[in-house]
Amino acid sequence: MAQALKEAYKAYKCNEVPVGALIVKNGKIVSRGFNKCISTLDPTAHAEIVALRKAAKKLQNYRLNDCCIYVTIEPCVMCAGALVNARIRKIVFGAIDIKAGACKSVFEIANNKKLNHQAEIVGGKEQYLSLECANILCNFFKERRNK
Repeated sequence: MAQALKEAYKAYKCNEVPVGALIVKNGKIVSRGFNKCISTLDPTAHAEIVALRKAAKKLQNYRLNDCCIYVTIEPCVMCAGALVNARIRKIVFGAIDIKAGACKSVFEIANNKKLNHQAEIVGGKEQYLSLECANILCNFFKERRNK
C-alpha cells in the first residue's frame, strides 16, 4: 500500500484527486497508476483503470486472473466493474469511500455472487494504511476548498 500511496502523491502534485493503484502478480509489481482524469480530460482515467490498462498491455492479456490490486481508496462502481471484468483475484484498498465505494461500503459489486467473477476484498483497516490514504484525500480537498 505504501507504493500505491506514492502514486497518490504523484496525482496530488499534478492537481489530480490523489488516488494511487498498483497491480501485483506473484509478489511483483506489474503496473502502477494514479488519477489522470483532469489532465487527460478522461472521466475513466481513475488510478485503477490506468493500472489495469498498463497491466493488460504488459501481460498481453486482459484477463488478470492471478493479479491483485492495491488502491488507496475503495474502488467506485466503474472501477469495481472493470476489476470484475479483468478477473482480478484480490482487491486491497486503504480508505473506505462512504459516498461511492463499490466493494464494501455503499455497493458490493466486486464480490457480488450474481456476477461471473468475485474478487476477494480486504481494506479499510489500519494495516492497509487507511488513515494515511484518507488523510491525503482530506488534505487535497481541504486545500481546494480554501483556494
